[in-house]
Amino acid sequence: MTRISSGTRILSISHYQPSRVLSNDDLAAAVDTSDEWVRSRVGIATRHIAAEDESVADMAASAAAKAVALAGVDTADIGLVIVATSTAVDRMPSVAARVARRLEIPSPAVFDLNAACAGFSYALATAALAIQGGSSRIALVVGVDKMSDFLDWQDRSTCVIFGDGAGAVVVSATEGAEPDGVGPVVWGSRPQNGSAITLETTGPAGPPALFRQEGHAVYRWALTSLAPVARQACERAEVAVSDLAAVVTHQANLRIIETVTKQIGASGAIIARDVVDSGNTSAASIPLALSKLVERGEVPGAAPVLLLGFGAGLSYAAQVVACPPAAQVHSRRSTT
Repeated sequence: MTRISSGTRILSISHYQPSRVLSNDDLAAAVDTSDEWVRSRVGIATRHIAAEDESVADMAASAAAKAVALAGVDTADIGLVIVATSTAVDRMPSVAARVARRLEIPSPAVFDLNAACAGFSYALATAALAIQGGSSRIALVVGVDKMSDFLDWQDRSTCVIFGDGAGAVVVSATEGAEPDGVGPVVWGSRPQNGSAITLETTGPAGPPALFRQEGHAVYRWALTSLAPVARQACERAEVAVSDLAAVVTHQANLRIIETVTKQIGASGAIIARDVVDSGNTSAASIPLALSKLVERGEVPGAAPVLLLGFGAGLSYAAQVVACPPAAQVHSRRSTT
């Protein structure tokens, strides 16, 4: 049997955010908090919240449709659709299948992937491996979450953190001698500490599932474990940390972002801080933040960018990617 081996590249990137913006002052009217309290602890000023009737699939399809259009590919050539999410309400069909149907992608492999806030990085790595192995030539990868459906809006330690949104990329095989645009992934988990972040159901007769986390435990884990993973991803991609154009971590918390990126040593890189405006959008946070950086012209096309996802499980994944050009970046926001 012949194994087809190919490099991979990101052709396009896009993002979607709901139109409703919730400020810290808005939250302070409903829960015991304040703008100063939230900013000093997590660095967040605003977040976007989806409408009650706006689903995970709606947001995913909005981001995905624009990414596909910008990539200039025929939907018939998309052989794989992966949606990273942990907040899909329905079990079947998958969000990926629903996105494929809406975009009229005729016969792709479709599945959802749940690695929580590390989900996009896991999905991107999985798509790259599928392309490198010859199973697909073009893949659509979406990170999306509607965390607002699973928040305790009376718990100020968690309800102030999250927002809703989606980000999508189109990934393809490289052509000829074109350099690889998605570096090797460094991934893993610390499952023995998985109870630090949960969104657990109690059955049809029990209370609704709500997000819970042991914030201090997660903070300590992030600050002691993630920088070595990021540096290893740079080594595997044969990219010096000093040569990174940008670092896009999961947008969990501004203090975590700034401390971990300082530990990595990428002093000359642009650091994504979309958490300030968007909150923690879970699996959507990395593509959403990267899309905005490129849209604003802060990262040139083909420049090396370090992606670092981490979240429940406690799971993590890091890879270096070549940034798509600014002409192939677009955002979409609802007008309803």
